[in-house]
Amino acid sequence: MLGEVIAKESIEISQIIPAEENHTEELRIKLNSAQRLGNEFKAKADITFNTKQGLKTVSTTIWSVTEKYIQLKSGVHIPLSSLIDIDY
Repeated sequence: MLGEVIAKESIEISQIIPAEENHTEELRIKLNSAQRLGNEFKAKADITFNTKQGLKTVSTTIWSVTEKYIQLKSGVHIPLSSLIDIDY
């Protein structure tokens, strides 16, 4: 499921909202794999998340995964509760 493709620099944190259904647990393995791919191989993942304007997708590396957020380059944090899908 792809949303509107945007640049990482265009992510507006204030516009991110939780997804209708929390996908965190089902995405946990993908999140950890995407983080490893980003850190070890500089590979990008397509991250689809929910915003007030609808679904958005960004192609970037995931630097870290915490209990509540994924961290992207430039200090951008996306709440896990807003994630729809991860593809790599």
